[in-house]
Amino acid sequence: MATTKSLRTFRIVLWVLVAVAAIGATALYFLRPPQRPLGVTGQEFALASTQGGTFTQNDLRGTPSLVFFGYTFCPDVCPTTLAETTAWRAALDLAPEDLRIIFVTVDPERDTPEMVKDYVEAFDPSIIGLVGSLEETENAKKAFGVFSEKVGEPDDPYYLVNHSALTFLIDENGQFEGTIAYQEAQDTAVAKVKRLVEG
Repeated sequence: MATTKSLRTFRIVLWVLVAVAAIGATALYFLRPPQRPLGVTGQEFALASTQGGTFTQNDLRGTPSLVFFGYTFCPDVCPTTLAETTAWRAALDLAPEDLRIIFVTVDPERDTPEMVKDYVEAFDPSIIGLVGSLEETENAKKAFGVFSEKVGEPDDPYYLVNHSALTFLIDENGQFEGTIAYQEAQDTAVAKVKRLVEG
Protein backbone atom coordinates (compact mmCIF):
# COMPACT_ATOMS: atom_id res chain seq x y z
CA MET A 1 0.00 0.00 0.00
CA ALA A 2 2.80 2.38 0.93
CA THR A 3 4.61 1.50 -2.27
CA THR A 4 1.52 2.35 -4.37
CA LYS A 5 1.13 5.69 -2.57
CA SER A 6 4.82 6.51 -3.07
CA LEU A 7 4.55 5.67 -6.75
CA ARG A 8 1.50 7.93 -7.14
CA THR A 9 3.34 10.78 -5.36
CA PHE A 10 6.37 10.26 -7.58
CA ARG A 11 4.23 10.45 -10.72
CA ILE A 12 2.55 13.65 -9.54
CA VAL A 13 5.91 15.28 -8.81
CA LEU A 14 7.20 14.13 -12.20
CA TRP A 15 4.21 15.63 -14.06
CA VAL A 16 4.58 18.90 -12.14
CA LEU A 17 8.24 19.10 -13.18
CA VAL A 18 7.29 18.41 -16.81
CA ALA A 19 4.67 21.18 -16.67
CA VAL A 20 7.14 23.65 -15.13
CA ALA A 21 9.71 22.83 -17.83
CA ALA A 22 7.10 23.34 -20.58
CA ILE A 23 6.02 26.69 -19.13
CA GLY A 24 9.65 27.78 -18.86
CA ALA A 25 10.39 26.81 -22.45
CA THR A 26 7.31 28.69 -23.67
CA ALA A 27 8.30 31.80 -21.70
CA LEU A 28 11.82 31.70 -23.15
CA TYR A 29 10.39 31.44 -26.66
CA PHE A 30 8.13 34.46 -26.30
CA LEU A 31 10.48 36.61 -24.23
CA ARG A 32 13.64 36.13 -26.28
CA PRO A 33 14.77 39.05 -28.47
CA PRO A 34 13.41 38.90 -32.04
CA GLN A 35 15.77 37.28 -34.50
CA ARG A 36 16.65 39.19 -37.65
CA PRO A 37 17.05 36.89 -40.68
CA LEU A 38 19.14 39.35 -42.70
CA GLY A 39 20.94 42.67 -42.42
CA VAL A 40 23.55 42.50 -39.71
CA THR A 41 23.54 38.73 -39.17
CA GLY A 42 26.71 38.57 -37.15
CA GLN A 43 28.78 38.01 -40.29
CA GLU A 44 31.36 40.76 -40.45
CA PHE A 45 32.35 42.30 -43.75
CA ALA A 46 34.65 45.02 -45.00
CA LEU A 47 34.57 46.48 -48.51
CA ALA A 48 36.22 49.42 -50.22
CA SER A 49 33.84 52.35 -50.69
CA THR A 50 33.74 54.45 -53.84
CA GLN A 51 33.43 57.43 -51.50
CA GLY A 52 36.72 56.59 -49.82
CA GLY A 53 37.82 54.33 -46.99
CA THR A 54 36.43 51.01 -45.89
CA PHE A 55 32.75 50.24 -45.32
CA THR A 56 31.89 47.59 -42.69
CA GLN A 57 28.76 46.22 -41.06
CA ASN A 58 29.11 48.94 -38.40
CA ASP A 59 28.74 51.64 -41.05
CA LEU A 60 25.18 50.46 -41.73
CA ARG A 61 24.22 52.25 -38.52
CA GLY A 62 23.36 55.93 -38.41
CA THR A 63 21.24 56.43 -41.52
CA PRO A 64 18.49 54.29 -43.09
CA SER A 65 19.78 52.54 -46.21
CA LEU A 66 18.66 50.75 -49.35
CA VAL A 67 21.21 48.03 -50.15
CA PHE A 68 21.33 46.27 -53.50
CA PHE A 69 23.76 43.63 -54.82
CA GLY A 70 24.56 43.59 -58.55
CA TYR A 71 27.30 44.22 -61.12
CA THR A 72 28.17 46.85 -63.70
CA PHE A 73 27.84 44.51 -66.72
CA CYS A 74 24.25 43.64 -65.70
CA PRO A 75 21.99 44.19 -68.73
CA ASP A 76 18.67 44.84 -67.01
CA VAL A 77 18.01 44.20 -63.30
CA CYS A 78 20.80 46.39 -61.91
CA PRO A 79 20.28 49.56 -63.96
CA THR A 80 16.52 49.26 -63.45
CA THR A 81 16.90 48.88 -59.68
CA LEU A 82 19.34 51.76 -59.34
CA ALA A 83 16.99 53.99 -61.33
CA GLU A 84 14.08 52.89 -59.14
CA THR A 85 15.86 53.48 -55.84
CA THR A 86 16.74 57.04 -56.80
CA ALA A 87 13.14 57.56 -57.97
CA TRP A 88 11.75 56.33 -54.61
CA ARG A 89 14.01 58.73 -52.75
CA ALA A 90 12.99 61.61 -55.01
CA ALA A 91 9.28 60.74 -54.64
CA LEU A 92 9.61 61.20 -50.87
CA ASP A 93 11.74 64.34 -51.27
CA LEU A 94 14.55 62.75 -49.24
CA ALA A 95 18.18 63.82 -49.23
CA PRO A 96 21.11 61.36 -49.17
CA GLU A 97 21.48 62.29 -45.48
CA ASP A 98 17.96 60.91 -44.91
CA LEU A 99 18.34 57.72 -46.96
CA ARG A 100 21.48 56.15 -48.38
CA ILE A 101 21.56 54.01 -51.50
CA ILE A 102 24.30 51.36 -51.43
CA PHE A 103 25.34 49.19 -54.37
CA VAL A 104 27.53 46.12 -53.70
CA THR A 105 29.17 44.40 -56.66
CA VAL A 106 28.97 40.60 -56.83
CA ASP A 107 31.48 40.57 -59.70
CA PRO A 108 34.81 41.70 -58.20
CA GLU A 109 36.75 39.90 -60.93
CA ARG A 110 35.65 42.55 -63.46
CA ASP A 111 34.28 45.43 -61.40
CA THR A 112 37.09 47.70 -60.26
CA PRO A 113 36.43 50.49 -57.75
CA GLU A 114 36.77 53.04 -60.55
CA MET A 115 34.24 51.21 -62.74
CA VAL A 116 31.75 50.89 -59.88
CA LYS A 117 32.19 54.56 -58.99
CA ASP A 118 31.48 55.70 -62.56
CA TYR A 119 28.56 53.28 -62.80
CA VAL A 120 26.68 54.31 -59.65
CA GLU A 121 27.39 58.02 -60.01
CA ALA A 122 25.79 57.96 -63.46
CA PHE A 123 22.51 57.35 -61.58
CA ASP A 124 23.21 59.65 -58.64
CA PRO A 125 26.52 61.03 -57.31
CA SER A 126 25.51 60.19 -53.75
CA ILE A 127 25.16 56.43 -54.31
CA ILE A 128 27.78 54.46 -52.39
CA GLY A 129 29.47 51.68 -54.35
CA LEU A 130 31.20 48.85 -52.49
CA VAL A 131 33.90 46.61 -53.93
CA GLY A 132 35.97 43.82 -52.39
CA SER A 133 38.09 40.79 -53.16
CA LEU A 134 36.36 37.48 -53.87
CA GLU A 135 36.59 36.53 -50.18
CA GLU A 136 35.41 39.95 -48.98
CA THR A 137 32.51 39.83 -51.42
CA GLU A 138 31.49 36.39 -50.15
CA ASN A 139 31.47 37.71 -46.58
CA ALA A 140 29.22 40.60 -47.58
CA LYS A 141 26.88 38.23 -49.44
CA LYS A 142 26.65 35.99 -46.37
CA ALA A 143 25.81 39.00 -44.19
CA PHE A 144 22.70 39.60 -46.32
CA GLY A 145 21.92 36.06 -47.42
CA VAL A 146 22.62 36.97 -51.05
CA PHE A 147 23.19 34.40 -53.80
CA SER A 148 25.17 34.90 -56.99
CA GLU A 149 26.88 32.73 -59.60
CA LYS A 150 28.60 33.21 -62.94
CA VAL A 151 26.88 31.71 -65.98
CA GLY A 152 28.18 31.05 -69.48
CA GLU A 153 31.52 29.84 -70.78
CA PRO A 154 34.37 30.03 -68.22
CA ASP A 155 36.64 32.02 -70.57
CA ASP A 156 33.95 34.35 -71.89
CA PRO A 157 34.81 37.91 -70.80
CA TYR A 158 31.15 38.86 -71.31
CA TYR A 159 29.77 36.27 -68.90
CA LEU A 160 26.59 37.08 -66.97
CA VAL A 161 26.01 36.73 -63.23
CA ASN A 162 22.78 35.40 -61.77
CA HIS A 163 22.15 37.11 -58.43
CA SER A 164 19.54 37.98 -55.84
CA ALA A 165 17.45 40.89 -57.10
CA LEU A 166 16.08 42.21 -53.81
CA THR A 167 16.63 45.67 -52.38
CA PHE A 168 17.29 45.37 -48.64
CA LEU A 169 15.78 47.90 -46.25
CA ILE A 170 18.18 48.63 -43.37
CA ASP A 171 17.10 50.93 -40.55
CA GLU A 172 19.18 53.56 -38.77
CA ASN A 173 20.30 50.94 -36.23
CA GLY A 174 21.74 48.75 -38.97
CA GLN A 175 18.93 46.20 -38.67
CA PHE A 176 17.05 44.47 -41.47
CA GLU A 177 13.53 45.83 -41.89
CA GLY A 178 12.33 44.14 -45.09
CA THR A 179 12.89 43.95 -48.83
CA ILE A 180 11.56 45.40 -52.03
CA ALA A 181 11.23 42.97 -54.92
CA TYR A 182 12.54 43.63 -58.40
CA GLN A 183 10.00 45.81 -60.26
CA GLU A 184 7.65 45.91 -57.27
CA ALA A 185 4.79 48.39 -57.73
CA GLN A 186 6.07 51.91 -57.10
CA ASP A 187 3.37 52.86 -54.60
CA THR A 188 4.12 49.77 -52.50
CA ALA A 189 7.88 50.34 -52.70
CA VAL A 190 7.59 54.03 -51.78
CA ALA A 191 5.34 53.15 -48.81
CA LYS A 192 7.97 50.70 -47.53
CA VAL A 193 10.73 53.29 -47.88
CA LYS A 194 8.61 55.89 -46.08
CA ARG A 195 8.04 53.52 -43.15
CA LEU A 196 11.77 52.76 -43.05
CA VAL A 197 12.74 56.43 -42.83
CA GLU A 198 10.04 57.36 -40.36
CA GLY A 199 11.04 54.51 -38.10
